[in-house]
Amino acid sequence: MHVPAIVHAIPDALRATQRLAWARGATGEPALELQRASMDAGFRSYWRTQGAGPSRIVMDSPPELEDVRPWLRVRDLLEAGGVRVPRVDARDVDAGFLLLEDLGGDTCLQALARLDADALMDAAFDQLLQLQAVTPPADLPAYDAPMLLRELALFDDWFLGRHLGVTLDAGERAALDRVRTQLVDAMLAQPQVLVHRDYMLRNLMPVADGVAVLDFQDAVRGPVAYDPVCLLRDAFHSWPEARVDGWLAHYHARAVAAGIALPPYERFRRDAELTGVQRHLKVLGIFARLHHRDGKPKYLADAPRFIAYLDTVLPRHPALAPLGALLDRHVRPCLGGQAIPG
Repeated sequence: MHVPAIVHAIPDALRATQRLAWARGATGEPALELQRASMDAGFRSYWRTQGAGPSRIVMDSPPELEDVRPWLRVRDLLEAGGVRVPRVDARDVDAGFLLLEDLGGDTCLQALARLDADALMDAAFDQLLQLQAVTPPADLPAYDAPMLLRELALFDDWFLGRHLGVTLDAGERAALDRVRTQLVDAMLAQPQVLVHRDYMLRNLMPVADGVAVLDFQDAVRGPVAYDPVCLLRDAFHSWPEARVDGWLAHYHARAVAAGIALPPYERFRRDAELTGVQRHLKVLGIFARLHHRDGKPKYLADAPRFIAYLDTVLPRHPALAPLGALLDRHVRPCLGGQAIPG
């Protein structure tokens, strides 16, 4: 979950005129129209073509707000490694416009009711293993200790501080620092691979040959357990614990067979759980920031999901007990009996 800060852009009406003119030129259809295809993609927007030819998607990434080059670079890297990503039919990098294949109207999250869950996870693992086999470029950012700690600080600053109005005392801060050290050390000790960072159902599209992968522009070199945890501890859908355990073991077996240098399953499961704790805390901070800074309150409805994820894992790791105590003292009284969304 990565949301940039708000900055000023060119007027929407002018950008809309530029976007339509570019799309008509790129497709060769002077009567083509555009219809909004999706919402909430940072500064990028997506538009479905309406006209005589096959439907395609225009990505509009205003260059003064969000350079399209990182997206293209990672897309090309993944495609070269055999990952199913959107095809690019035309591009104007300087203007920030891309013409993409249309992969359909529903993400895997939206289509979940009509998909077989086991087949979906197998297809998601197919693409994930292809992604993890791609050698990260030397200049790709590393998911290093400073980045991991900056993400963890989002929980303190935005969820506890800004959203709940909590100020930790010196003892609580020291205990939380020890927890953070445990999490970061566990993540840095894992095999390091290409990491998508938001590998979840909302960023996967059902296609004829499995799933296609979206929203990959923030990829880094980081811990191998990160993306499996993103998938199985989804930000917007919770699976029964027995299914999560079974799928994690299935991923581990497939990854070992594919040549990824994973530790034995019990150690990998521990790594995945600790990695998940870091992500759950980060996402709680991001959701609070989306509400208070960016005026997007809907995400906080999913906060109980992440508390439930933490409740599942923390009792298995005594070194994380201070985090459980902090949740009991400061978070649960504020959330009350708020239900986990479906």
